[in-house]
Amino acid sequence: MPRPLRVAIVGAGPAGIYAADALLKSEAASDPGVSIDLFERMPAPFGLIRYGVAPDHPRIKGIVTALHQVLDKPQVRLFGNVDYGTDIHLDDLRSFYDAVVFSTGAMADRELRIPGVELDGSLGAADFASWYDGHPDVPRTWDLSAEKVAVLGVGNVALDIARILAKTAEELLPTEIPPNVHEGLKANKALEVHVFGRRGPAQAKFSPMELRELDHSPNIEVIVNPEDIDYDEGSIAERRKNKQTDMVAKTLENWAIRDVGDRPHKLFLHFFEAPQEILGTDGKVVGLRTERTELDGTGNVKGTGRTTDWDVQAVYRAVGYLSDELPKLPWDVATGTVPDEGGRVIEEGGTHLSSTYVTGWIRRGPVGLIGHTKGDANETIAHLLEDHAAGRLQTPTTPAPEAVEAFLGERGVRFTTWEGWYRLDAAEKALGEPEGRERVKIVERDAMLDASGA
Repeated sequence: MPRPLRVAIVGAGPAGIYAADALLKSEAASDPGVSIDLFERMPAPFGLIRYGVAPDHPRIKGIVTALHQVLDKPQVRLFGNVDYGTDIHLDDLRSFYDAVVFSTGAMADRELRIPGVELDGSLGAADFASWYDGHPDVPRTWDLSAEKVAVLGVGNVALDIARILAKTAEELLPTEIPPNVHEGLKANKALEVHVFGRRGPAQAKFSPMELRELDHSPNIEVIVNPEDIDYDEGSIAERRKNKQTDMVAKTLENWAIRDVGDRPHKLFLHFFEAPQEILGTDGKVVGLRTERTELDGTGNVKGTGRTTDWDVQAVYRAVGYLSDELPKLPWDVATGTVPDEGGRVIEEGGTHLSSTYVTGWIRRGPVGLIGHTKGDANETIAHLLEDHAAGRLQTPTTPAPEAVEAFLGERGVRFTTWEGWYRLDAAEKALGEPEGRERVKIVERDAMLDASGA
């Protein structure tokens, strides 16, 4: 009797779950069916949504509802707290599955090469997000003694960092932040937050809604310098072509012409300022030097040679995420991705690494919104199924589903399951209930494992 197609997906964030969904919706799912196991390094699923999205963005976290429906399917299993490269390896996965899909995402900070980046007070946006999102593998405290702070970057991550720094702890208390984060934010001294972009308003990568949300806080005064509102032919063409770009530009224009109000925390959005150096004294950040830029007619900018030193005591680098290199897979150092063609992993010689695929940010880099990974997953799974139909997949030696659980048990891996997520979910909601909050996130890994019944 034909057995189901067995697929392992490494990474249970949106990209991996979208890949599982694509498999479930394919013709292969009907006869003889598919059997999908997701392996996740964290004890809980959902990846970037749980550990990268700011806690005051429940609208984005609502994506979890759709992902839940996929993981509820009987053809899908979750193995949490299982680290690829440590607890299980590529050869192990190949012995259990017809194909392996990697969707491990990106959680580290991309390098910024300017002098002073090593100073105390030069901080990574991804590290800060991991702290305020209660990631179990980061320190429980964060130095928030700086009264004036710089954020480098003009994407949604930069907005998240700036907004969390500018809000009060009490504003954020109704969210799912754990107690250690609330205590840390109560000690936050930041009164000025300066966000810097080297290009102009038409080149900012903000989402219109996320940008407008900055102005919703009763404690944050958003300030834009009228001199930073400038467009060239390339910028105007981009506004005409892209509705979101035009909406962002209009919002910034409106903020630039209004009078500055009296909200206690000031959030400045600076354009045409390219970071040149993080300034330090005695090993600590004391300022930021930027060079004024100007548009060149194409939407790009060139330096003017004029510099400004900004009085700040901390600099957050929000210049992009970077994926971790995966053992036994080819790696493109320049892009921080696994080389591929249509989701098929490609070795140095140009051949497809048999039965091995990638999707999401580990494939194309950390660009686009969460929903963009769905099309990525569909393409990868289409090629996986094409290879399956053509007989190009390797045949596993032990495809029985129970063999995986036995393997992890023999290795002494304390893994969580989808049923365990329901227990952890209930435990976090129970912690929030006395305070009228939806949930309070459990931070410590052992506590997560205990709550999950690992």
